[in-house]
Amino acid sequence: MNKHIQYLLISILLLSASCSSVYMPNVPNTPMLSTKGEFSGGGHISLKGNGSLNGAYAFSNHFGALVSASVMNNERTRKDYRHKLGEVGLGYFDTFGPDNNRIIEIYAGFGSGRTDRNFRDYNENDILTLTNTELVKYNKTFIQLNYSSKKKNNLRLFGREYPLNYGTALRISHIDMDSFLSNGVGQPLEDNLFIEPVFFTRMHLSDAIQLQYTSSGNFGLKNRKFLTAGNSIFTIGLVVNLGGKQN
Repeated sequence: MNKHIQYLLISILLLSASCSSVYMPNVPNTPMLSTKGEFSGGGHISLKGNGSLNGAYAFSNHFGALVSASVMNNERTRKDYRHKLGEVGLGYFDTFGPDNNRIIEIYAGFGSGRTDRNFRDYNENDILTLTNTELVKYNKTFIQLNYSSKKKNNLRLFGREYPLNYGTALRISHIDMDSFLSNGVGQPLEDNLFIEPVFFTRMHLSDAIQLQYTSSGNFGLKNRKFLTAGNSIFTIGLVVNLGGKQN
């Protein structure tokens, strides 16, 4: 538990920084599929209002498909930040371990998104003096490795036992601008390669429904002005798994 508390504190510190990047990561899809016919769906929300929806389906005993979408509309006095992102992927999963309750998944996929930002300046009398608008459209490709165990530790709350289990994911995302307009004028395009380590904790509310806390880092491998690693993930959400192995 101490490690996950550390991840929580780190995430809060990262979120205290402003949204400096035009790329806002979504919550990675970590369905932890275990058998053919299993479905996983989830919804997550961050403190900044970034909402993510994830879905996955195992169409065989080792292969599954992903679909994810995220949207955000954050309007403030001096800055607006809006984004939309969608992605799909295919991958392989397997269970292993002494009780066959550990899961590993690897997925690859692609997607596209857009970010709208407005910046406003005011004088000493709070009169608007300048507005700058930015519109960025981009393409995304990614590869992702997920690991989790269905082995559970119990958390006692209000006289009840709630099973907990933990997982990690490592996502590598390449973001490539398709267009970039500032006040309607075209700007130089950028790309970047992001390393996104992810940590999640799931508390079982029932056999099918789990409460999930997700935190992550975001590291860009290239020095860029706009497509930087300025945003991380800290979300709370619900995950539903139907039809999987019960261990």
